[in-house]
Amino acid sequence: MNIWLITIGEPLPTDGSNERLLRTGILADYLNHQGHEVLWWTSSFDHSRKRQRTDRDKRISVRDRYDIFLLAANSYSSNVSLRRMRNHRAVARKFRTLAPYEPLPDAIICSWPLVELCTQAVQFGNARNVPVVLDFRDMWPDAIVDLVPGFVRPAAKLALRSTYRDARYAASHATAITGITEKIVDWGLGFADRPQSGLDQAFPMGYRKQAVGEEDLEEGIRFWRSQGIDEGKSEFVVCFFGCIGRHFEIKPIIKAARRLELSKRRFKFVLCGDGPHLAQWRRLAAGCPNIVLPGWVDAAKIRSLMSLSSAGLAPYHSSWDFTISLPNKPIEYLSAGLPVISSLQGELAALLAKNDCGLTYQNGSADDLVRVLSDCYDSREYCARMAKNAAALYREQFVAETVYGQMCDYLTQLARNKNGQRVT
Repeated sequence: MNIWLITIGEPLPTDGSNERLLRTGILADYLNHQGHEVLWWTSSFDHSRKRQRTDRDKRISVRDRYDIFLLAANSYSSNVSLRRMRNHRAVARKFRTLAPYEPLPDAIICSWPLVELCTQAVQFGNARNVPVVLDFRDMWPDAIVDLVPGFVRPAAKLALRSTYRDARYAASHATAITGITEKIVDWGLGFADRPQSGLDQAFPMGYRKQAVGEEDLEEGIRFWRSQGIDEGKSEFVVCFFGCIGRHFEIKPIIKAARRLELSKRRFKFVLCGDGPHLAQWRRLAAGCPNIVLPGWVDAAKIRSLMSLSSAGLAPYHSSWDFTISLPNKPIEYLSAGLPVISSLQGELAALLAKNDCGLTYQNGSADDLVRVLSDCYDSREYCARMAKNAAALYREQFVAETVYGQMCDYLTQLARNKNGQRVT
């Protein structure tokens, strides 16, 4: 079968040999390895590194029966900007222009956002009797409106009225809605203004452990040793990986680290990543000896650091859209058997409590973070039990081979059944 995947903003297998693929990249691999033809439509602009991959529309062969179509669009430096909105519109226009010249797919799955691209995918599929699944991950356009002060939100919603109109059209005319949690599926169905059908399903963010050679792991261990993190020490290492931006709360971590230093408990906070707030994080952490901010690190250094760590940190703001989601980063910690120390309320907090594989502290509270971490430090037996539970939860619910194998089956059954009968 010929399956189209439409997603921008994810790393591509053509970006480099050590790229860690996310949801669409892993799904593309599984579909292709099952013998299906895959075409991944995406943007020429690398959202994470803010760089252009090409200056023109370009189709790239990844391997036999698996191509990526880069749609040329303008660059942008800020994630919240008019230039980013122009980029999204340009990608959608390019898809509308170029898609009719490609062999007709048997099914399409398009990631939400982008609303503009989802709209074009639905229009394309409806005109040609091709089933289109919208895979909801982020709650646009509501999440965009929430970025502005409360008194401005009515005006922002008015300014985005065409986006809301497109969102309602795309959701209501799609064949099915999927999402990374049941609550996100429900949110998408609100735009569709219809009850859930047998085709509307939740598939979590599966995580695939990237193969890393022994030499690379040893090099990673040596790197962390040079940063003062040694497997021979008795420190309680708390790690973090992510794009350092507005979604995370840093001040409680800095305050907690300083207080724990005075308590004589041997903690080390290793906060890895790059992003628009990295310089601010470094200024706040200046003079704090138990905080390390190494910047971006590769897969080998991530794996080796997790092997040296006692817990993974998920310091999210509890915005409404994140509370109904399960971000990828905590799942990565679970894959390494690390208890998750999180400030995110909602779905993640419930998951950690139900499975006894992590602890949730109050947003903005350094005191509560100190309490939670001190309990972990003082009761290593309890921390070890949470670690064991974390590994078990990953195996039960989030292994990529299971999650994306199920998505492959779902899409191929949908392609075989264009009359909308229940997918089993």
